[in-house]
Amino acid sequence: MDKNITNKKYEAYKIPGRRQEEESGATKNLQKNKMNIQISLDDLFYEIEYDNSPIKGAGKFVLKSQKIEASKKDEIREIFYRMRDISRQYPLPYSTYSRFFDKRVQGGNARIFYKQAVFMKGFEDNYPEQVPFSSYFPYYQMMGYEQLRTYFTWRTNVREGLVGNTSLSYVFLYIYELLNNIGVDSPQEGLDKLMSFWISYRSHDSSIDKYVIRWLKDYHIYYNLPRSFKEFVKEHNLSKHYPNIMDKEDSFDLYCAISKYDIKKSAFFTDDTSKLISDSFFFVIEKIRQEFETVGIQLQDTLFHPTKKIVDWSPFKDALFYNWLKQADKKVVVSENEIYICTNNVWKFSTIISSDNGRQFIAYVMKQMESVLRKVTKYKFKITANINMLGQEMLTKLEKAGLDIEHIVNAATIEFYREATKTVVEVNHASLARIRQEALTTQEALIVEEQKEAFYSTQLQVELPLVDTETYDIEAYNIVLSDTESSDTKTFYTVMSDREFTSESDSWESLKDALSDNELQALAIILQGNNDNNISIKLFADNKKIMLEVLADGINEKAMDYIGDNILDDELAIYEDYQEQVKEMVE
Repeated sequence: MDKNITNKKYEAYKIPGRRQEEESGATKNLQKNKMNIQISLDDLFYEIEYDNSPIKGAGKFVLKSQKIEASKKDEIREIFYRMRDISRQYPLPYSTYSRFFDKRVQGGNARIFYKQAVFMKGFEDNYPEQVPFSSYFPYYQMMGYEQLRTYFTWRTNVREGLVGNTSLSYVFLYIYELLNNIGVDSPQEGLDKLMSFWISYRSHDSSIDKYVIRWLKDYHIYYNLPRSFKEFVKEHNLSKHYPNIMDKEDSFDLYCAISKYDIKKSAFFTDDTSKLISDSFFFVIEKIRQEFETVGIQLQDTLFHPTKKIVDWSPFKDALFYNWLKQADKKVVVSENEIYICTNNVWKFSTIISSDNGRQFIAYVMKQMESVLRKVTKYKFKITANINMLGQEMLTKLEKAGLDIEHIVNAATIEFYREATKTVVEVNHASLARIRQEALTTQEALIVEEQKEAFYSTQLQVELPLVDTETYDIEAYNIVLSDTESSDTKTFYTVMSDREFTSESDSWESLKDALSDNELQALAIILQGNNDNNISIKLFADNKKIMLEVLADGINEKAMDYIGDNILDDELAIYEDYQEQVKEMVE
């Protein structure tokens, strides 16, 4: 090309512009938009190509479509977007977080947190970085993308048992989740995970102790757990944190103070018997509580009622907690001076005082328990507890519920004493073969007219010397069989309780105490011995709404416990050997 030619004309090339609507009228425009034109991205982007033009910068447009690559989606970010959208359904009373101390703001934040936490309960992450986070009452909405990923990665590791150190706000956020039962199948599982995490993380930062210790009690108040808070404290050795909950002696003193019968003033209450009496009382009270619960009666409602001063109470103070669980009306007594009342899912707190019915009830239980303890310990003086001590209102309530309080107290006291005074025989496994062989040899070599009383365990028989049953000291006859050559493994055999050393008359007396009024009446009917005996006892059982087989089995089971044999045969007749004793017992 001649470089001197400067007047060469170039052919013009029209650049396409925006499409113009050539037709007028709203109807034609609408039809055209619907039917015709689909604008492609290829029509909007062009590539300019330059050739060897003598004029610098001159060139021509070359129409060429270019493909625009779609950006790669961040699936985790999309999940966070959906999680944040939940907050739009629950607008806060204030637009900023500066009023975090306001109860209305906390309530709104708690609701948003709970809804978002439920949405994110199964989310897991493996973010490689660690971005710190610090805030009062932390929750997801105030966290950035990197902080969210840091937290959920740390939470994933915690759920797998790897509890690492991190920002304290992340730690409280995880505790909030457990308090709200996020990521667990039951309140009990939530409590177990809370305890496990607390024990593991406090080695990194023990500042969480003062909060977790307080929230553990609230957890037992708010959620229906199978065991009481006292049992939980005792199991985990936390009594130093809850002295008013676990001080058993103070509790017994309180019961004595409110009772109209103060057992501590009884002649039977001495330094030697005080522990036996207090331990027996708590055992009996627990049995009564269980029996009451089977018929829908709360023992604490019977004993105590709140004072007139009742204040609002919110569970898990200083935590971001949403009252998500709709609960039935209930009362939770944590100690003898704390009662928490839930009405229409709103909680109140009050101190408590004993009711007049409660004082009478405790008085009867203490006195009836003491009368049984005096009998089983062969105390020289006896006492009786009048059932009318309970008052007509309480008697009517128990009768309607089908509860025999006298029988409950008697049975519980005997059960406790039996367990508290049973004798244990300690036997070494390595000696069993030798002892068995020596026993067989002795048996073959000796011929005796009467066998001495013996104890039996699995493949083992050990004879004891005869003792005076009136002066028998149970501690003096603890038997220990051991082998000095091999004492690594030992098996404990419970052989007998002290009642087996009592006289025959005492055994029948104890059986009489153990039998209910219905069972004693049944034995009296059977003793009549008329031809229609079976019909009479059947009518009696039907009138009492008791299955005849259940009635007979109950009598025989108690007889087996106290005299070592059944007293009723298959025909519901009293064995001839026991008719005189039964007659004396029911008269």
